[in-house]
Amino acid sequence: MKTLEYGFPVSEFESRTARAQVLMANLGIDALLLTTEPEVRYFSGFHTLFWQSPTRPWFIYVPKTGKPIAVIPEIGAELMSTTWLDDIRTWSAPNPVDDGISLLQDLIKSDLGGKGSVGVPMGHETHMRMPLTDFNNLKTQLSGINFIDATFVIRELRMIKSEMEIQKITHICKIASKTFAQGDEIFFVGQPLQESFRSFKRACLANGADDVPYLVGGAGAGGYRDVISPPSPTPLGRGDILMLDTGAVFDGYYCDFDRNYAIGSADDASKTAHDVLWRATEVGRKAMIPGATCREVYESMQRVIQEFDSSPNDVGRLGHGLGMQLTEWPSLAAFDDTVLQENMVMTLEPSLSYGAGRLMVHEENLVIKDGEAHYLSVRAPRELPIIK
Repeated sequence: MKTLEYGFPVSEFESRTARAQVLMANLGIDALLLTTEPEVRYFSGFHTLFWQSPTRPWFIYVPKTGKPIAVIPEIGAELMSTTWLDDIRTWSAPNPVDDGISLLQDLIKSDLGGKGSVGVPMGHETHMRMPLTDFNNLKTQLSGINFIDATFVIRELRMIKSEMEIQKITHICKIASKTFAQGDEIFFVGQPLQESFRSFKRACLANGADDVPYLVGGAGAGGYRDVISPPSPTPLGRGDILMLDTGAVFDGYYCDFDRNYAIGSADDASKTAHDVLWRATEVGRKAMIPGATCREVYESMQRVIQEFDSSPNDVGRLGHGLGMQLTEWPSLAAFDDTVLQENMVMTLEPSLSYGAGRLMVHEENLVIKDGEAHYLSVRAPRELPIIK
């Protein structure tokens, strides 16, 4: 499989920053203060697994004009210097007494003077990756600065993917699709579920994924009942339904889709459930066009699901955005009236209950291009695959 180059050209980050600054101006936001890994990476290209350590905070400051400024621990200076940013301010960390706060204070004071507004993502599906005490101290020291919610800015930016982002997501979808297609080689009767997970991860890495940080699923006689617990050592038995849902990554971009397999044989109820979800996915794909709302796509899939499962859907949503994170805005849900646009990358994830509490989930990844949604994951077969 042909691979892609890692990283992005400077023009990609210039475009992201310019778009952010237009949105900021429209909302009267003078600067952005960003603290999480995807936000820092989105504006800088700074890509490292060091975020696994919660000890040190990291900051990106986006002024209303000009390039973003990095305020980061000294340990990250060398890597950050390889990005397009040239104003990199560091401190010796960890330093619980002053973990970059005085540097932030000086930066904001010099940029905004004594008053203005700094946007911080505060809404749904956001969090702040710094001690709350430090953030409160920062606000106290900058009493003339108004810290306001900038969720809309980040949400609008990241929901619409660039061509290069779409290429990276497409690439990892191809890798995961190739791995799922090797199900007959990976899974077998009597295989402990734990080993099913390990074997899939090894195959996905061998096919070109950088990592498989997310892999969940379940298995059980005639169906599974839980899809988020760690895998057990229980062996796969004939008549089991196995589902694996993977979030593999390439260059920091995720795929997120699953596949269902029958082990040895499949009962009629499982076959029917798989067909219903396959059809619901196709209906969702056809409904997922620019101008449609997420709620409308959700409702179109629900109508198909209810032909077979009339119980209330309690999973909350039937799909979501995808990109630098496994799940992103928006949600295909009754509560989300986000209008779909060109270059959104989405998942369709219908699910249903059947027979004695059994569950089946089906998921595909798609991109909205040229007025319609196109599969990025290789479409699952309509008939439930059987591992002999």
